[in-house]
Amino acid sequence: MAILGNIIKGVIHAKDALTPEKNPVEEQKKVLEELLSKAKDTSFGKFYNFEEILNSDDIQKSFSASVPYFDYKRINKQWWKKIHQGQENITWPGNPDYFALSSGTTGKKSKKIPVTNDMIDAIKKAGVDQVFALSNFDLPADFFEKEIMMLGSSTDLVEKDDHLEGEISGISASNIPFWFRSYYKPGEEIAKIDDWDKRVEKIAEKAADWDIGALSGIPAWIELMLQKVISHHNLKNIHEIWPNLQVYTSGGVAFGPYEKSFNALMGKPVTVIDTYLASEGFLAFQTRPETSAMQLVTDNGIYFEFVPFQPEYIQEDGSIVENAPSVTLAEVKANQDYILIISTVSGAWRYLIGDTIEFTDVEKAEIKITGRTKFFLNKVGSQLSVNKLDDAVKNLEDKFKIKIPEYTISAKRYEDNEFYHTWYLGTESHVENEKLATELDEFLKNANKNYKVARSKALKGVKVNVIPLSVFYEWSDNNKKKGGQVKMERVMNDEKFANWEEFVSLNTK
Repeated sequence: MAILGNIIKGVIHAKDALTPEKNPVEEQKKVLEELLSKAKDTSFGKFYNFEEILNSDDIQKSFSASVPYFDYKRINKQWWKKIHQGQENITWPGNPDYFALSSGTTGKKSKKIPVTNDMIDAIKKAGVDQVFALSNFDLPADFFEKEIMMLGSSTDLVEKDDHLEGEISGISASNIPFWFRSYYKPGEEIAKIDDWDKRVEKIAEKAADWDIGALSGIPAWIELMLQKVISHHNLKNIHEIWPNLQVYTSGGVAFGPYEKSFNALMGKPVTVIDTYLASEGFLAFQTRPETSAMQLVTDNGIYFEFVPFQPEYIQEDGSIVENAPSVTLAEVKANQDYILIISTVSGAWRYLIGDTIEFTDVEKAEIKITGRTKFFLNKVGSQLSVNKLDDAVKNLEDKFKIKIPEYTISAKRYEDNEFYHTWYLGTESHVENEKLATELDEFLKNANKNYKVARSKALKGVKVNVIPLSVFYEWSDNNKKKGGQVKMERVMNDEKFANWEEFVSLNTK
């Protein structure tokens, strides 16, 4: 009998029963007031008159009217660079103990995003809240006695000046609560290995010693780790070595494109729970099994705003125009794409995180990630967001009974001076390129009226190139770094796509 598991499960259920109903709108008002109050004496707070905003009749409206939008480039140039020069109290009191390195999907050069102790505490609290949300899932008591494999970046953080640097997954894992360490795998020693391939090799060697009940990490890298364990031990599926694996906590990217390839590694179904942990904070997590949508963390150090995702508000580099209107949580509507804007306890203010989201349940503040502002394909008027591209790829998987975990696309001008949407699909399956191109084209014509109009005008057609899945992983390794928060570019600009096609040519001969 799982005595400890039953105790933990009982505590979780009791906590859930005693927790009052959430009011996300009111929570957000309180969070904004707390953020402004704590930062009012910083350089940023004085420059933008936080004291005056706090004394206004409508703090939310006054805040949005007084403070401009910032993307990383702008806030780093105007404010965060002062932190690197040793100045204190710039956008948040004191100086951050950590900087999260994030190249995201833009290239080798890392952004350095402040991570304060207040943010570390907020991430921990959100993690605990997520554990308590497991009371809504039908999990047996013995699940709560099993170990959890968290596959992120190295926890061997780099010391620089008066702070430590690393990816947010490594920073988070290096700050896990003491009571969680006995559950945490691969453990501190292996987690510090910087070389991702060597770390996964060690995981494969030790896999039989662990009783893993849950996995956590970005789908692409979790899959590669599982494949390595299966290959190392000559298994048919991962449940032959981890029979009690019941939960996978996904994050960072949409799970849909990976669903088929992930399930192919399983011996039985597992519960997939989505989370939204970015370099800027723990933004949302799935709280109930009836939906795959995630609930925004509205009471814990992050204030959210939302800009309607419309072409006239988006600049070519993915940033937004100054006069783009924002709305609060009280004003959003369901089934509409929004550009996500956040202000945080790490001193990010009206910050463009780069993601687009859609509300599936406004009252519960539940969302799904629909794409990236930089991954909005509109070069010839097709207005395709990543969720539309994901849907088109899923349709290919269903129609041709294949798995396509990775893809990328660009609107490319060919020698005939015509534009074609040029796709690269990562799959080990064999289907004629022409058949795939025709199906993609027809699906998107039926699913998106702007695409259909573009196909009758500037967009000449669709071209498809099927390549080995390994090429995508090697591209990530070559341009950034394997594992951690690294994500594949779904949409590329002309320059990046030219580099990509050269890389593919050299690696598929």
